[in-house]
Amino acid sequence: MKPTLQTIADAVGVSRSTVSNAYGRPDQLSPELRERIFAAARELGYSGPNPTARSLRRGRAGAIGVLFTPALSYAFTDPYAVQYLRGLAEVAERHETGLLLVPLAADPEGALSAVQNAAVDGFCFYCVPEWYRAMAAAQARGLPVVSSEQPGESWPDAYFVGVDEVAATRVAGEHIVHLGHRRIAVIGDYLSTDRATRLLSVPAPEDLPSYVSRERLRGYRDAFRAGGLEWTEIVTVNAHGNSREEGAAAAAYALDRAPRPTAVVALTDILALGVLDAVAARGLQPGRDVSVVGFDDIPDADGAHLTTVRQPAFERGRIAGALLLEPPTDPAGRHVVLPTELIVRASTGPAPTRGI
Repeated sequence: MKPTLQTIADAVGVSRSTVSNAYGRPDQLSPELRERIFAAARELGYSGPNPTARSLRRGRAGAIGVLFTPALSYAFTDPYAVQYLRGLAEVAERHETGLLLVPLAADPEGALSAVQNAAVDGFCFYCVPEWYRAMAAAQARGLPVVSSEQPGESWPDAYFVGVDEVAATRVAGEHIVHLGHRRIAVIGDYLSTDRATRLLSVPAPEDLPSYVSRERLRGYRDAFRAGGLEWTEIVTVNAHGNSREEGAAAAAYALDRAPRPTAVVALTDILALGVLDAVAARGLQPGRDVSVVGFDDIPDADGAHLTTVRQPAFERGRIAGALLLEPPTDPAGRHVVLPTELIVRASTGPAPTRGI
């Protein structure tokens, strides 16, 4: 028969709870007694308590489910996501809690099943558009959820940690207008559900399916309107994904138009770096021929002299973890809005006075 806690207890001559403490509460036993228990376990072929059973007894799984829209590799390659996960992991480690990463892009039905069956104590949503059924599945489980999107009336109990996306891009848009730019293009991913790289007609940002894209475009729309520009004059391009290569591919749709835009604003730094690549490939100079703006202020933004909106990544992840594992008693603490800052660098400058 397969050895159990009781088997080890009988062999050592102690209680079952003492053997359990050797694995789960080692401070309750002397080092000598623990070693006797482990020696008996090794001799009898006992590998330790069943983790699922232990979770059920403790009433917690000891893990946070982190839902990613992109492929799982995104969590390890995107600079902002990496910093976000660092902050989240710091809090999780303090609570002896792990992170279960759940990508949603490759197999929506498989992701739905993963959310429904994941052994976790709560969920953290990272850039998950509203149309994903996995969000409703997480809500239906009744577990605590922290989102990077402002919870609506349908989800009033969700925690939120993020930034005022509209205010952040409004400041960036005002910077571009103040520099005299009138021909402007906007590049972002998740501007359409088909995610193809193409020019788009976006009559109203409010109609976009993705929260982050919608809110950031609203901020730019407000700034451009205040500067006397109609939203219909703005060139909008969807990128297939948030990568430097896709940013360059999307930028081609804007930069190869006549007349060429004098400013391109991207909804992430990764896309903006791709725009800078496309600008350089056409023999143009950022900040002189074409101004470029990003969003996030990842480490590479400084080296590329990219004007961008800085938002805190590590702190955002740390607070997300604290909301799940150290929930606030004050309802006002359920929603945390972090500051943003426009960082002006050499990639933006006055609009050219002559056509290019």
